[in-house]
Amino acid sequence: MNRLSVEKRAQILGLLVEGNSLRAASRLADVSINTVTKLLVDVGQACSDYQDKALRGLSCSQVQCDEIWSFCYAKQKNVSPDMPDGTGDLWTWTAIDAESRLMISWMVGKRDLETARLFMQDLASRLVVRPQITSDGHLPYVEAIEESFGMDVDFGMLVKKYGTKPGDKRHQYLGADRTVVTGNPQSIGTSYVERANLTMRTNIKRFTRKTNAFSKKVDNHILAVSLHFMYYNFARIHKTLRMTPAMQAGISDHVWSLEEIVQLPN
Repeated sequence: MNRLSVEKRAQILGLLVEGNSLRAASRLADVSINTVTKLLVDVGQACSDYQDKALRGLSCSQVQCDEIWSFCYAKQKNVSPDMPDGTGDLWTWTAIDAESRLMISWMVGKRDLETARLFMQDLASRLVVRPQITSDGHLPYVEAIEESFGMDVDFGMLVKKYGTKPGDKRHQYLGADRTVVTGNPQSIGTSYVERANLTMRTNIKRFTRKTNAFSKKVDNHILAVSLHFMYYNFARIHKTLRMTPAMQAGISDHVWSLEEIVQLPN
């Protein structure tokens, strides 16, 4: 892959961040699947390292949190003992700044209290202001936020209510209750983080439902998420903001090109 030009590697990266699978990118760019995979691993790790350093000391006061489902190798209900470690359902926890749309923190794991604690510890380590945090009704948030922020937070939950129509197995959305948990949160909502999660499902092929492009290795799944958020935060112009979230948040002074991102490992 070292023999590939920067332009060629940027082309492959562009295919990946716009929702193509590894094999589709391989076909479209006319390179081997191993080349595409190695590029994902190398650049994905560099994106993770860069953002871990860049997303610090943030003055993001309006934070929305959510979780998005995916799976690795097999869905949880189909997992058997002979399958690789890490097989089953995966949840990506996300925290977005509602004002700049910057994705501040994310974590791939289970939808449990342990992951919630790690996620909130990471989020707290990146902020330098008292935040307002809004989440859905997932109960582990309550304990995790209390442990990481104490009383220095305004925390509210948007608890959605669903019913079932007679003769219909599909859940029907009935409304939502806004609950104050800590402090004095204003405008409790999760619309921005839910929209960002939709972008993930659209632009990361392994998150797309009902395809055979799901993740086969947890490590590569995590790196694909890091690559996506590098592109989302630093390179993709937000239509409403007319700049990237990183520029709006004051941590970048320009729109990153794919060529810049692909050279991060150097």
